[in-house]
Amino acid sequence: MTSGPSESGTLRLALLLALCLAVLALAIALATAIGDYSIGLGTVALAVTNGLGLTSAEISPIEQSVVWNLRLSRALVAALAGAGLSICGAILQALLRNALAEPFVLGVSAGASTGAVSVIVLGVGAGGLSLSLGAFAGAFSAFALVALLSNGATSGPNHTILAGVAASQLFNALTSYIVTTSGDAQQARDVMFWLLGSFGGVRWPDFQLLLVVVVISLAICIFMARALDAFTFGDEDAAALGIPVARIRLIMFAVTAILTATIVSMVGAIGFVGLVVPHAARYVIGPLHLRLIPACAVVGAIFMVCADIVSRVIVAQQTVPIGVVTALVGVPFFAIILYRARPQS
Repeated sequence: MTSGPSESGTLRLALLLALCLAVLALAIALATAIGDYSIGLGTVALAVTNGLGLTSAEISPIEQSVVWNLRLSRALVAALAGAGLSICGAILQALLRNALAEPFVLGVSAGASTGAVSVIVLGVGAGGLSLSLGAFAGAFSAFALVALLSNGATSGPNHTILAGVAASQLFNALTSYIVTTSGDAQQARDVMFWLLGSFGGVRWPDFQLLLVVVVISLAICIFMARALDAFTFGDEDAAALGIPVARIRLIMFAVTAILTATIVSMVGAIGFVGLVVPHAARYVIGPLHLRLIPACAVVGAIFMVCADIVSRVIVAQQTVPIGVVTALVGVPFFAIILYRARPQS
């Protein structure tokens, strides 16, 4: 007795996800072992089990601290950030029906950057307002501006994209003005590094918060998978299928804004992840969002962890901003999409 196409497709998806999870585990292990102070994978495993309280193996206190307190939390945050940005890209490409849509199209990243720069350079809220809170305030200010410019959730996709471009330009201009008028050159350099993305300062509290946000957002997206499938055919067709278009669009935009703001507030502005990963995942497993969303989460996590490894080894004794690495992959990919979308003569 042979299995049907549906059963065969489900088995193939399960095998692909299992393979991707194994690759992700290996990538996280390598990210924890690689650095200026190299640590063997065996020692990494012992340090992790020690940190979890499962063992009490005798290893160097320095190695235990480097693995558990620095590198493991960094690798896990990188994985969650990649998963979150990839999920956001898949959502926006469906809602806006635009192959070039990604998390920063709404200007949330630019707004978060402005909020963070205000805290770092101007000292706004010093002693009471942290970097993350400043980034949150800026991110949600940008989201509110986009909602205002696009006249709410009922506007067409092109209106929302144009509103996002306008908001991005405004907040990027504000950020540039604050940085260029700062009298502290070293401070301005640190700000510019943060704007290009960095996992250097993340710790376990960041991981815990991001884990909650990503898991809840992933659950909502999977629950809304049928509605996202309908949106790819247009608002009218989605409404004909019984989808409450305005309400679903508002919910999904809010989820995207919250998820992106959380990531940007922790690690800075990292572009192109939400563009590259959904297209790659869609090419392999198809457009159905019940499969696409989990695939984007896993592949995005692998992509970001690998990008973080590259950022630490590509230049000896230096760490390249993570946004530079993702741009080196994303810009050619962006150009390919533009080329394929050109009008045919």
